[in-house]
Amino acid sequence: MVSLSAAAFWLLALTILGAALLVVMSKNIVHSVLWLIVVFLGIAGVFLMLGAKFLAAIQILVYAGAVCIMVVFGVMLTQREDMSKSNIFNKRMLTAAPVVGLLLVVSGTLAFKSVDKAPVNGGSVPTNTVEAIGELLLSKYVVPFEVAAILLLVALIGAVFLSMEVKPDADND
Repeated sequence: MVSLSAAAFWLLALTILGAALLVVMSKNIVHSVLWLIVVFLGIAGVFLMLGAKFLAAIQILVYAGAVCIMVVFGVMLTQREDMSKSNIFNKRMLTAAPVVGLLLVVSGTLAFKSVDKAPVNGGSVPTNTVEAIGELLLSKYVVPFEVAAILLLVALIGAVFLSMEVKPDADND
């Protein structure tokens, strides 16, 4: 009998894999981003099952929130022509499908053969990791932390300037 946690893991894994396939195969790039959010939320669910609540929260905030919203804004600001006319089943897919299938079979076989041979870690998990990370970021690593914050701010300002529409000057015509 399969345990509830194993069933939940396999449900999350299949959801992640299915959504990842839809990310690649969607004709509409906005739909691809929405499926990517599903992938990131599924990964956050796996983190929760592993007891890594902080990583799950970061996964949701940074990836499912910020990164996907940034991609949506990038798509909207570039104003590309409609991609729905492109054919997703082309010659490259016919070449890639057997390679991907072979890799899946090999990795699946190796994973199932090594399940019983995997060592069990009996060590205790530290409980104050989030507190330790926060303390280190604001003490020992405060300078790299602030440099990263300034770098992200500069990138954000640069993105705003690049997305601004340049109006032609009436005096220079």
